[in-house]
Amino acid sequence: MNPALPRRCAGRRGLLGLLAAAALFGPAAAADRPAQRFSWLNPTTWPVVPVPNISVDPTNGVTLGLIPTLLGHDRGGRIVRIIAPDIVHNANFGWGGHARILAFPSRDTQWSVVAGLMQHVESKFDALYETGLTRTRRWSQSEELLYDRSGTARFFGIGNATPYSAQSVYTEQTLRLRTQLGWNLTRAWQVAAILILGKQRVSAGHLPGIVSLTERFAQLRGIGTTHEVLERLAVIYDTRDHITLPRHGVDVILYGGGASPNGAPDGALFTEFGADGRAYWSPTSRLTIATHVDLRYMPSLHDAPFWALSSMGGDRSVAGGPQMLRGFGEGRFYDRNAFVASVEFRQDVLALNTLGTRITLQVAPFYDTGRVFARIGSFPIGKLHNVGGIGFRGIAAPFIVGYVDVGYGSEGAAVFTGINYPF
Repeated sequence: MNPALPRRCAGRRGLLGLLAAAALFGPAAAADRPAQRFSWLNPTTWPVVPVPNISVDPTNGVTLGLIPTLLGHDRGGRIVRIIAPDIVHNANFGWGGHARILAFPSRDTQWSVVAGLMQHVESKFDALYETGLTRTRRWSQSEELLYDRSGTARFFGIGNATPYSAQSVYTEQTLRLRTQLGWNLTRAWQVAAILILGKQRVSAGHLPGIVSLTERFAQLRGIGTTHEVLERLAVIYDTRDHITLPRHGVDVILYGGGASPNGAPDGALFTEFGADGRAYWSPTSRLTIATHVDLRYMPSLHDAPFWALSSMGGDRSVAGGPQMLRGFGEGRFYDRNAFVASVEFRQDVLALNTLGTRITLQVAPFYDTGRVFARIGSFPIGKLHNVGGIGFRGIAAPFIVGYVDVGYGSEGAAVFTGINYPF
């Protein structure tokens, strides 16, 4: 299944330590190792692996905690399940915890469930199921149910030159059901229909020292509750050699669609179209050059809430959705249209075999650039925001990538952690 539109990794923030768990405690030889008597002095005999949770984000701040991790393997020793609850502390929202399970029953099917609650403001439930990922069958399918209440969302105004001094904070509460059905014409070609039913509530933010959006931008469209019925059609060409760890091939998505009120007086109304392209080339066995370009237009904005506009910032690019710019926090720039491009040089620097698990460590210098703009007729490659940086990745094939990305832009440095490649 090509991620024509958001393919989320549930609960990815703070999960870099899960890779370390995979490195130290399986998988490949785990099924073949003889049973060992429990010993506090021998971590390989522990039933649960205590993994430190350290999450750094320009908008969420620093979160510290512990993830007791349990790995499940098949008879061949391959990781097929990760159970990873956690207990965490964040300076803004106090103590909290999450229940988390990620399952990889086959290369063709994956699913995950995350539920979490903090002392103040924040709560989350995210269930995702994907099948037909390898596109060897006629149909591919993806379903996601998301509830998320966050108190750290930022807004700086609309435009490509909004000043950092205009920063505001708000509380966003999202309820969304997303379904995607793909018709696989061939292994490379797919036509996908996407339906998103959503309800978004934007209310006052309460972080100390930051003005609330409801005060600074009181007349902004999208404050309060907005319903969304968004329909998209995508044509996809995908020749990547691997979905999670691509080294060769391209992934090109052309899409168009729109949102309609569907009878709701507070419904969103807009149209959109765009293109997202990703290309991978490995000139040597240890180096992969990964490139990404995304261009999104919104021809009509009759009743579009601000959060439905094109946006840049953060560490994740989603075709048809927010785009990354790793020197800035998520949602740093908003406007009708957006252009973003990135290149990474993913260089393998070390391979380790620890208790039967092969871990590859990568260093990945990267460059991001992009802009948002109001007029469709504007030349997209101009007045760009540029970011340079370096990423550090650990890989436990075939499904797990943990990363730390450090980017530097015009407003200083930003650090991101998580799992899966940014694109």
